[in-house]
Amino acid sequence: MKFTFIKYIALTAFLFTFYKAFLPASSTSTTFNTKNTTHTTESNTIDFDPNFHIYLCFGQSNMEGSATIEEEDLKEASRFKVLQSLDCDNLKRKKGEWYTAVPPLTQCYTGLSPADYFGKTMIKNLPDSISVGLVSVAIGGCDIRLFDKDMYTNFDDTYKEDWFTDKVKAYGSNPYKHLIKLAKEAQKKGVIKGILLHQGESNTGDKQWPSYVATIYNNMLADLNLDVTKVPLLAGEMVHEEQGGKCASMNPIVNTLPQTIPTSYVISSKGCEVRKDSVHFNSNGVRELGKRYALKMLSLKR
Repeated sequence: MKFTFIKYIALTAFLFTFYKAFLPASSTSTTFNTKNTTHTTESNTIDFDPNFHIYLCFGQSNMEGSATIEEEDLKEASRFKVLQSLDCDNLKRKKGEWYTAVPPLTQCYTGLSPADYFGKTMIKNLPDSISVGLVSVAIGGCDIRLFDKDMYTNFDDTYKEDWFTDKVKAYGSNPYKHLIKLAKEAQKKGVIKGILLHQGESNTGDKQWPSYVATIYNNMLADLNLDVTKVPLLAGEMVHEEQGGKCASMNPIVNTLPQTIPTSYVISSKGCEVRKDSVHFNSNGVRELGKRYALKMLSLKR
């Protein structure tokens, strides 16, 4: 009787070991923390939060940030994040890591961008459960086609000076690819909800601009597997004519964008304060423009 009992125990242990060996890996190695929606597996860790809303920002100098960063702009908000686009020793930030959003948001030594006050306005008007994250890649002086993945090499030396070529090189000489790579990393954390564009000064007078933008927008949607009905494009105007805007003639062209892209919306810059060069917005102007981007996005209820 004792021998039979021992055989029974041994057989049970063997069957348990055999059964465990054929279980799916996820049955034995996955844990779920519902508080912070963390999923952990043996080979991958993903912190994904559907309430983390991501916005992609691109363009030239006004989006890059040319306005002076002032004391009021440095106030932190824990629900507003930025995915660092470049290694910046001066800011103690590393490319590809998330930080609380404090300007500069685009490059190491740029200024205040509309993206700053877009994010700040968004979190003020969204439920506390929702956070906002930005991914921003912009280059002052660039032609919009520098973001066209098929012809960017024709526009990576619009200016021969180091200030331009060094910025392009910092993005691996391919700003679009750089932006998409960052965006894919961002998708591991949250949901892309929209795309912000401020560009046009370098394309002033070019009536093909809307079609150039459409190509880039469609490429973004395809490369990131985004639903066009859920990810609108918001494009801002240049400095207005009544403010002496040197590129004001671009605004009528920008305003035709919704005819080419039905899911695009134009953000008025009328009345936004400007710098003496009549091309860039000053700090107050940038803050107001950023708020307008946010109010439009909020009105879309996406």
